[in-house]
Amino acid sequence: MTKTLKNLDDVTIRFAGDSGDGMQLTGMEFTKTTALMGNDLSTFPDYPAEIRAPVGTLFGVSGFQIHFGSTEINTPGDMCDVLVAMNPAALKVNLNSLIDGGVIIANRDGFDAKNLKLANYAVNPLDDGSLSKYQLHVVDVTKLTGLVLTDMKMSSKHIDRCKNFFALGMMYWMFNRPMDATMEWIKSKFAKTPDFLEANTRVLQAGWNYGETTEIFAVRYEVKPAKLDEGTYRTITGNEAVAWGLIAASVKSNLELFLGSYPITPASDILHELSKYKNFRVKTFQAEDEIAAIASSIGAAYAGALATTTTSGPGVALKQEAIGLAVMTELPLVIVNIQRGGPSTGLPTKTEQADLMQALYGRNGESPVCVIASQTPSDCFYAVYEASRIALKYMCPVMFLSDGYLANGAEPWKFPNADDLQEIPVSFRTETEGFFPYSRDEKTLSRPWAIPGTPGLEHRVGGLEKQHVTGNVNYESANHEFMVKLRQEKIDRIANDIPLAEVEGDDSGDVLVVGWGGTYGAIKTAVTNKRKEGKSVSHLHIKYLNPMQKNIGEILYRFKHVLVPELNMGQLSKVLRFKYLVPTISYNKIQGLPFKSIELEQKIDEVLAMK
Repeated sequence: MTKTLKNLDDVTIRFAGDSGDGMQLTGMEFTKTTALMGNDLSTFPDYPAEIRAPVGTLFGVSGFQIHFGSTEINTPGDMCDVLVAMNPAALKVNLNSLIDGGVIIANRDGFDAKNLKLANYAVNPLDDGSLSKYQLHVVDVTKLTGLVLTDMKMSSKHIDRCKNFFALGMMYWMFNRPMDATMEWIKSKFAKTPDFLEANTRVLQAGWNYGETTEIFAVRYEVKPAKLDEGTYRTITGNEAVAWGLIAASVKSNLELFLGSYPITPASDILHELSKYKNFRVKTFQAEDEIAAIASSIGAAYAGALATTTTSGPGVALKQEAIGLAVMTELPLVIVNIQRGGPSTGLPTKTEQADLMQALYGRNGESPVCVIASQTPSDCFYAVYEASRIALKYMCPVMFLSDGYLANGAEPWKFPNADDLQEIPVSFRTETEGFFPYSRDEKTLSRPWAIPGTPGLEHRVGGLEKQHVTGNVNYESANHEFMVKLRQEKIDRIANDIPLAEVEGDDSGDVLVVGWGGTYGAIKTAVTNKRKEGKSVSHLHIKYLNPMQKNIGEILYRFKHVLVPELNMGQLSKVLRFKYLVPTISYNKIQGLPFKSIELEQKIDEVLAMK
């Protein structure tokens, strides 16, 4: 049968099935191959909250969405063009995200009576005509996988685990992708289990061959490479970028890197990633709880290491007293918070931006810390590098904010030149003459970093208030007020050391959309689309949340309306209103999901219509 080849500028695919169907692996392999082909891309892994959700249930569906193209890609896509559904629950949960006329590839074997009942289908949607507005392709994925492996004497359980590669092979054929990278991954992954190596290789090839020979697929698609800046690229997730950014800061500062951490979703991958790099003088310590994790990191900072601790919102709550200790002792510490839905245990695998107030004010007493947020998965590298630089230069804790969407999402990342990264000079106090533990650098107000064991530089640290200069314990009211203001002034002076904020679009106009963190891609896409329509809309994304850049207020005052979309109840909006007396317009979403650009476009139109 002759196959038609159709060119597309961009496409969005969503793989969906049970959490044990390998959809995350399938999506990541498709992502790696797509990155190697030179496409720009953005991904959205959507994990179920239950570790072992019952098979076939709606709340056990695991999804992976990838948006890729020959043009600039900033979001994982509002709607998908292709849905690969391994069972009825995957279809039901994701069907409302499929465009009219979109392609459904359904695993017929997954649509048995039991799974249909679990997904609350009275009749089989593959047969009742309810999917007539879509391009439905029903494939016996499980059965065909079994036929491919019929001579291998594998258990049915192991055979079933291979079916995701049949689906992946079909997608590689449909979108004209090579299988080489996945073949190499299979060889590496199953090098010690030759039966699994052969089984997965066979099934992947069979999926591709099925697309080539079956009559149900009449069209395949071509998405040409994007025009990216010249350089060496790889696909990177936000958590990988955090780990590598910390390593880069360690190398540039010539300090050992110490991570004290307690595993928590969605931050655990940073601990896993950093543990691979002992050759870069990285020490990772998995503590028994969150408090022990940060306490060990404070000890490492006292001893002269680049110290960091990684967690999510619930862990930050437990660490807050120790963060106050780092503020009082004025030691450099990078606190990484990969935000998730809350409160309490909340939505462990879903994204949210609800920890901003916690980061700014969540400690007892006047306890200021610097706060920096990343805006894309690859920006996590640069943002955490900057957090490390500021912590070391100003001898203070810095909280770095990411979120589950950025942490698990991926995009192409151009390898930076080490020489282009800002220097991080570090000096330890060794001279005894004139030494006082709380004397100050005139410019930064940072105190000297005196390593324990340095002769003549013995000094006292702890959580009790310090006397100015000497560092002795001091309870005098005037000294306390002076030190509180001094610690705040030190954080405020960081504003002298960061670049001014830049507006994307016109410097003044009708609407300024202000965002922070992982809303960047959706806002950028929405604003770009509105500007193409001739609308007076601009975009400001705030990376430095405490202190803010010096020109933020000046920018806000130049626009008629200030719209602030956030995945919370309006926390940045409240801060801007308080700090700059600007009547911001909050637009909030708290569903454990990122914004869609179309949602923001509709809200922008609504604001533009206001008098």
